[in-house]
Amino acid sequence: MSNVFEFGAKGDGVADDTAALQHSIDSGDGVLRLNKGTYRITKPLVLDLTKTGFRAVRGEGGTSRIVMAGAGPAIRVIGDHQGTASPSSVQLHTWEKERFPTINGIEIVGEHPDSVGIELRKTIKCVISQVLVRRCRIAVHLVERNRDFVLTDSHLYDNHEIGLFFDRCNLHQIIVQGCHISWNKVAGIKSLGGDVHNLQIVGNDIEYNNATAGGSSKPPADLSQHPGGSEIWFDATDGVISEVTISGNTIQATVQTGGANIRVIGAEVERPQRADALKTQKVDTAHLINITGNVLGSQWRAVELRNVSRVTITGNTIYDSADLSVFAAKSAGIVVSGNVFVWRGNDSEPPKDGLRFEDCDNVLLSGLATQRFCSGSPERGAAVTFVRCSDCGVSDCQILDPLHRGLELEDCVRCRIANNTIVDRRASPSMKHAIRVLGHCRDNLITGNILGGATEKLLDATGDPSELRDNLLLR
Repeated sequence: MSNVFEFGAKGDGVADDTAALQHSIDSGDGVLRLNKGTYRITKPLVLDLTKTGFRAVRGEGGTSRIVMAGAGPAIRVIGDHQGTASPSSVQLHTWEKERFPTINGIEIVGEHPDSVGIELRKTIKCVISQVLVRRCRIAVHLVERNRDFVLTDSHLYDNHEIGLFFDRCNLHQIIVQGCHISWNKVAGIKSLGGDVHNLQIVGNDIEYNNATAGGSSKPPADLSQHPGGSEIWFDATDGVISEVTISGNTIQATVQTGGANIRVIGAEVERPQRADALKTQKVDTAHLINITGNVLGSQWRAVELRNVSRVTITGNTIYDSADLSVFAAKSAGIVVSGNVFVWRGNDSEPPKDGLRFEDCDNVLLSGLATQRFCSGSPERGAAVTFVRCSDCGVSDCQILDPLHRGLELEDCVRCRIANNTIVDRRASPSMKHAIRVLGHCRDNLITGNILGGATEKLLDATGDPSELRDNLLLR
């Protein structure tokens, strides 16, 4: 029998259908088929593949709803896969009883503050598709160890904390495609600790994932010490995140102070104090990340990187960042190329936005188009600022109409600033310097730039032994 009504379920949204649905899972034909209706449950529905063999959950084209009135996951899937994605590591009992659990065509609504939509544990090749999860603490929760996970064509919406959560999970080979992940109060997608590799986030709409969106004023009390919400948040301070592609998404939000569209944090490391010794630093827990072809904006920061390495940020349109479009600290091997940065505000609105790099090594900026950036203050900082950085390059960029300065180097070594246009074109310019070099800088090259419109000094490198040559200084 496959009809859940034959197992005693009512589907009326009033009766407790937990026992009937669990009975159908344990004794039915392998597929929990939810007819049109609302199924109220108070305990997790457990698909323990190690005991029952292959199992799946299937709704009737989105007309099937589960209301989780208890704590924990509405659906918990348990396997026993302990290997990798390599065929040689998959044991026979996994292929014969556990592989490829699927969940599709249902809605899950949380009524309990600690409810979770779907939890996966030790699964391989699980597919979740055409699922809507809302008003849970977490929509989709991966724990312990999983492999080859696919989430597609689904909506993770208005959950109390996180949409998709990799929670200290050993997880490789993940695809997240064609989903709406929005209005979750802490993060749309979050990875915390664990060992996460080969993650593809492609073609999704990920937006408004912060506590201030939708009228809420602050995160849940137990998360009040965390920074502002993020659409995508990778925290590898006690784990690893690597081999990530974030491509072709719309990633935007309402501004929450301290928030970010994309935030990546690696482990704290010991680092030398001198900028020219940064090459001895090792940044390994968050690396090999590609952010390309996205539209990002309307947050405190668009991209925030701390203790990461080998990141490319290319071909994105980034707009309306209240603080900074890109901020990187103690990071290495960062390429920011071919992006357009747009400030949508009017001249009457408070100026904002910029790019800032602190204690970084081997950063390359090229082919950027910026306008009216105002990062920093009249005393310090610029539209593009490098502090205590080494072996960085800025080339072929348009930095137009910055508020205070176009570009500033402070305590930097072996940096190359070449072939850029940094001009304040406004009728009443406010830019003090096109380029300023200050502090303990040395061995820098500034050449081939077009500079114009400064109110004080176009190129201020007083006392710096940098090489200045062939720059065009406009009146």
